[in-house]
Amino acid sequence: MSEATKRGIVERIHESGVIAIMRANSSEQLLAAAEAVLAGGVNAIEVTLTTPGALAVIELAVKKFGDAVLFGAGTVLDPESARAAISAGAQFIVSPTTKLETIALCRRYSIPAMPGAYTPTEILTAWEAGAEVVKVFPADTLGPQFIKAVKAPLPQVRLCPTGGVTVANAGDFIRAGADVVGVGGELINNKLLAAQDFAEIASRAKQFREAVAKARE
Repeated sequence: MSEATKRGIVERIHESGVIAIMRANSSEQLLAAAEAVLAGGVNAIEVTLTTPGALAVIELAVKKFGDAVLFGAGTVLDPESARAAISAGAQFIVSPTTKLETIALCRRYSIPAMPGAYTPTEILTAWEAGAEVVKVFPADTLGPQFIKAVKAPLPQVRLCPTGGVTVANAGDFIRAGADVVGVGGELINNKLLAAQDFAEIASRAKQFREAVAKARE
């Protein structure tokens, strides 16, 4: 992937404002959920590597949706997993923690890296190592005020609070300075997937998109 393509992916993630985090039980379930999320206006999806056959699912999803959706791999714990995910077609790599070797691997392939960090020191370490976006995780224990406090001395760092982001607080995180929010169970969860309630998933995606758009006005 070229640097220009990488920049384009980061811009599209920012434009979406929401990354849908998916943990599905099958490829069929995930593809149907992806369709619903896209219908709700969210086109950035993180497929966690805890999903059964995650790499095959990513490969299938990239072929099915083409340029309409950005598919990233989540819960990537090491550079070996990152390389496998990139080979499968993942367009961005998300980790729960900051591992410098994984960021370096992503840079080598010109793939956006989104490592997880919790403290200002970890956030800056990840950014200086080459992260395109830093995932602030778990965000619910820190809240929007933390994002605002970190952005004051580090305005250049793109932040993505993840963990405990809801429709009610998504706008607060954006107004506090978050560039994008990562949303899991509040958007897609096992109950909705088991019930095949894809209309509700699409509705929730739309609500998150609208909350972010309103907060950005």
